[in-house]
This record gives sequence, C-alpha cells and structure tokens, in this order.
Amino acid sequence: MLDRRHFIATGLSMLAAPAIAQTAVKPKFQPTKVQIKAPYGPGQLLILPRAHFLYYITAPGEAIRYGVGVGKAGLEFQGTATIQAKRKWPDWRPTDEMIERDPGAYSKFVDNDDYRQPGGPSNPLGARALYLFKNGRDTYFRIHGTNAPRTIGLSVSNGCIRMLNEHVKDLYERVPIGTKVTVL
Repeated sequence: MLDRRHFIATGLSMLAAPAIAQTAVKPKFQPTKVQIKAPYGPGQLLILPRAHFLYYITAPGEAIRYGVGVGKAGLEFQGTATIQAKRKWPDWRPTDEMIERDPGAYSKFVDNDDYRQPGGPSNPLGARALYLFKNGRDTYFRIHGTNAPRTIGLSVSNGCIRMLNEHVKDLYERVPIGTKVTVL
C-alpha cells in the first residue's frame, strides 16, 4: 500500500527524470554545424580524441561536430583507417586483451570463446557500429553507440570511439563503406 510520503517522492522523481536525461550530456557535445580549417574533403571523418569531438566533413571548410567518448590513455587508436563494415544493433565480444586486462568485468567471456553478447540496448556497442580497418585488416577499433551516455566527453573506453545512440544512427546513415577516418 502506498503512503503519502512514497507517493510524493515517486511523483517528484518522475518529474525530475526528463531533466536528468537532458543534462546527461553537455550541450557542447550535441551535433553542431561548424566551420573547420582542416585539409580534409567532404565525406571524411576527423576525430580529435583530446577534445572529445568527431567531425563529419560536409563541404570544404564545413562539418558537423559530434561529442564522443574515447579510449583511456594507452588504449586509443591513432592514424588513418577506413570504414569497411557497418552493423545495426551489432553483437559484441571483448577482445582477448580486454579480457586479460579485466577478467572480472568480462567473466562471462572467460573460457567461453563462442559467446557473443547479442545486439540490443544493454550491448556496449549500442545501436550502430562502424568498423575501422587499416590496410585491409580489422583494427578492432569501432565508432559505435553506447549504453553509457554519461561517458561522452570522457576518456574511459577500451579504445573505441563512443557516441550517443541517436548521434551514431545519424552518422551511420551519412557515411558509406569506404569512408576515410583520421584520428589525430
């Protein structure tokens, strides 16, 4: 049976929920059209991990800037790659290096080489994934959504570039296979 205190507390928490959701990601990390002074052509992606931004070049000197989460020190990708695969609601398995670094966090994968976490809202890759290849080989780095939106603007991942699910869905529709990605 609900008492008055419980009823009021529940009601107040429901009123606060939209405000909490809206403030989870700082406004500066929302997609924004910007001018860019970089020698990259339309259709290319430029990622500046220290600033926590990904730029989709739309025209000479113009881009859409997205906020991202990036890899912890020592785990980040640098250089140039190409998007060679794209997946909606991808399944996921941590790399052997991730399991070795933190077997407790990935215990369901230890000694279970065939297990892959199915795609869905609880999957760390989120709603979409863009697979980065270099010289025809999978780098195991991805640009992907996240089930942890609070990590946008932080350097906490195992190396991948994280985006909010709604932002990676937008980018996914804009970039084709073969898109060049530069991470500085």
